[in-house]
Amino acid sequence: MGRGGALAAGAGRGGAAGPHRPPAGMWPIAEERRVEQGAEAGQSGGRSWRTSDAGRSTAGAAGVTRERPGPYDLGRSPAVQVLCSQSEVRGRLGTLARAGMERWRDRLALVTGASGGIGAAVARALVQQGLKVVGCARTVGNIEELAAECKSAGYPGTLIPYRCDLSNEEDILSMFSAVRSQHSGVDICINNAGLARPDTLLSGSTRGWKEMFNVNVLALSICTREAYQSMRERKVDDGHIININSMSGHRVPPPAETHFYSATKYAVTALTEGLRQELREAQSHIRATCISPGVVETQFAFKLHDKDPEKAAATYEHMKCLKPEDVAEAVIYVLSTPPHVQIGDIQMRPTEQVT
Repeated sequence: MGRGGALAAGAGRGGAAGPHRPPAGMWPIAEERRVEQGAEAGQSGGRSWRTSDAGRSTAGAAGVTRERPGPYDLGRSPAVQVLCSQSEVRGRLGTLARAGMERWRDRLALVTGASGGIGAAVARALVQQGLKVVGCARTVGNIEELAAECKSAGYPGTLIPYRCDLSNEEDILSMFSAVRSQHSGVDICINNAGLARPDTLLSGSTRGWKEMFNVNVLALSICTREAYQSMRERKVDDGHIININSMSGHRVPPPAETHFYSATKYAVTALTEGLRQELREAQSHIRATCISPGVVETQFAFKLHDKDPEKAAATYEHMKCLKPEDVAEAVIYVLSTPPHVQIGDIQMRPTEQVT
């Protein structure tokens, strides 16, 4: 098994391998518009729900007014009004979210770079939704702690730590072999691992460039190839490959130390679209998605500016940054869409981020 850690055979409640097809009528049709009282919207999983019709509230009502418009309603028809509490709305929204994720329950997701930041948040969110999650990184101590937390919290899924150096192809192949032998194979592959080194184009080290390219581009491509092969050999036609990209994969930020990193993320943008096209040519319904966040408050800046912690800290101090959980929510949203919906790219920034 190379240098990879052992996977716990039979961990979680995983089902048998074989083709997986979503049930007909799985996705609920949203037929109600929600009109909120007051200035602040109700919260569900950290999301704010607002509507431009907020002024059409009923005096003295504590909660949300639901309107079922008539066939000729252009947004002004009063139709039927029913008052419900904020807690009821949160419960209904939670039910809808769970319905969208139900087809993934007990299936296996691989999350790379799961030892912290976005990867850890994504792994936790998937375990909460009842998936078996193989979380890999070069060091697995944090993943083991997260797995224990998920278990003690009673989450329906299971987190399986795995030690893997993604800059080493043998380690990656060993990991996929272990997943195949002990858990049938991968249904979801989330390529989250990435790194940045402060190596500029004019004076950067070749070693730093290679480190970024090996993890950000080659490891992502190897994991994608092996995940697809795992799905194809088991006739899984509804799998999903999600690449955690960056806004730096869509525009080049001015700081010189991020330019090579940005180039690797532009590669991720191209690789995701190329993957979508190849899957289409193969007549596969496996989907490919990019999620491109802006500044997320993680340890990323401290690793980039490892010799200047004050500069690293300043990255997160001048605005309210995204949280890893915000990106995890985007992952859950992408996975919960109906099988005929292809989300190509989600670009998300802090509201206060300039570029």
